[in-house]
Amino acid sequence: MTISTKGRYALRIMMDLAGHLGEVSRLKDIALRQAISEKYMEQIIAVLNKAGYVRSTRGAQGGYQLSRMPQEYTVGMILRLTEGSLAPVECLAEHALPCQRTDRCATVEIYKRIYAAVNDVIDHTTLQDLLDIEREKGAGMPAQT
Repeated sequence: MTISTKGRYALRIMMDLAGHLGEVSRLKDIALRQAISEKYMEQIIAVLNKAGYVRSTRGAQGGYQLSRMPQEYTVGMILRLTEGSLAPVECLAEHALPCQRTDRCATVEIYKRIYAAVNDVIDHTTLQDLLDIEREKGAGMPAQT
């Protein structure tokens, strides 16, 4: 499983908004702070907005802000929204066709463990946790990922 730029950037956008809680942030400002193409951000923010994760304000003073508090968003929520399934193999994906080999497949057991471990981490890590980690690391400049 590889998380695409869409998923990584969605997390960075949400973290940026969480770091500016109570403020309305323009896409241009987020793009500059996070070193992300404004055009690409428009696509990602549309997905986040449609899902209700962010809310937009129109007008000269308009922009985006989180709809809820940072501790109410998990990394898993954001990644599943932007990435879809995070299953390490197709047979474990939510809408996968039944596999003929599942009953006798030894490797599927390790893939199930990997999937469970990933889900445990991303479903128990919030935006607030990420902000806390960022502050501990003294990250004042955007990371290049």
